Amino acid sequence: MTTEISTLTPPASLGMGRVLQVNVSPGGVPKLPVERAWVDRLGLAGDRHNDDTEHGGPHRAVALFGIEAIRRVAAEGHPIEPGTVGENLTTEGIEWSSLPVGTRARIGDDLIVEVSKPDMPCLTIRGSFSDERFARISILVNPTDSRMYARVVREGGVRPGDPIILETPAANDATAAIHLLIERADAANRKSQLAGWRAARVAGLTLAIVDDGELAMVASPEVPGRSRNRALGLTGLPNLLPRAAAFFADAGVEGWAELDAGGALLARLDTSRLQAADRLALFAGEPSSVLVGRAVAGVPGVAIREVFADEVDRWVEAAIGADSHGPVRDGWLRRTAPHLLGKPEQAHRRLFAAEANGEFIGVGAIYSYGKVGWLSAGAVRPDFRNRGIQLALISARAAAAGEAGCTLIASDTLVGEPSERNLGRAGLSRLATRLVLPVPRPTELAGG
Repeated sequence: MTTEISTLTPPASLGMGRVLQVNVSPGGVPKLPVERAWVDRLGLAGDRHNDDTEHGGPHRAVALFGIEAIRRVAAEGHPIEPGTVGENLTTEGIEWSSLPVGTRARIGDDLIVEVSKPDMPCLTIRGSFSDERFARISILVNPTDSRMYARVVREGGVRPGDPIILETPAANDATAAIHLLIERADAANRKSQLAGWRAARVAGLTLAIVDDGELAMVASPEVPGRSRNRALGLTGLPNLLPRAAAFFADAGVEGWAELDAGGALLARLDTSRLQAADRLALFAGEPSSVLVGRAVAGVPGVAIREVFADEVDRWVEAAIGADSHGPVRDGWLRRTAPHLLGKPEQAHRRLFAAEANGEFIGVGAIYSYGKVGWLSAGAVRPDFRNRGIQLALISARAAAAGEAGCTLIASDTLVGEPSERNLGRAGLSRLATRLVLPVPRPTELAGG
């Protein structure tokens, strides 16, 4: 049985709070109390999620909720109790949603967690509300009554009665804030890629597509290679690598995924059989940090402008001329071109070109999602490189993103490529380095 709200007693610890209840479930709610649980980088032992692409993973390892918020909600007549909205630790003495991201909590003898982000409510917990309006505990609706997620800094055990001591984020430690920026950038990239994959399917290519929360995957026997056989989201959900392995095995293709360089999952893989194909650098920054209106000094008469639906074919041919990927992928791009603009599912995509003497000599694209502008497809014709055209294209797209209400622009690029230097010169900050690896076969994972 869940602990009754009325019987919870004040904390005896001299710390800032204490654990009242430790909750786990095999999936779904309510999560039920246990006497003790071990907490590792992926959460509490014995705890699972029915929707593991919306919950779980190293950055959402532990869900925290204070009894104070539960009491406020219950006072309005809602049938909420500890564990019924899926928190792992019900606590007393701490208003979790009032704390800045990056706040660390020492719990008991060993466990240390770090507040990472709000835990946004979903339909699963509607039964805890008399009107089924689960948004009652959304941080966007009632900022004081939100659950919060935490990542695990140091593993350890937890039990009811453990004291909780808070530590404010170090002044020079921006790790938690960087993780939030990475999450926003990855979400925009994922939406951009999904829109492109769907355009390819509308164009008649055979693709298997998965769009499930923070996990997106595509497989195409027609287009071998990394561009159309890849998984996005495993940097935030490395625990779902077996799902990606099964997906590509079922499709009969070799799949590829990005993993954080130095990440815990990478350390557990036999990388002698999984040599990295590429290293990617992820960049992001505020649109205002980019010098907008940057002129092209090295080529007289160049204009940077937006490209519209009746010019998409020209844009595609310029993109292929600037950065050809071989006949198979170039053929795919030509077939997909008519579906890149002017369709409802492409409403967030805009194309840009650098034009000189009536020719497109450079191209770029931007996809807006969640107030993030994702820059992609940046390429300049070989005979016009090293003249500032790429910087001007970044500048124009940053200005467009700002005008559209974006508060962040982001992009990734191969390490060592000119785009890496240009993104840095444009004023964007490097957030992460990732390895692009072939996804292991299911038998390799089982054997590891």
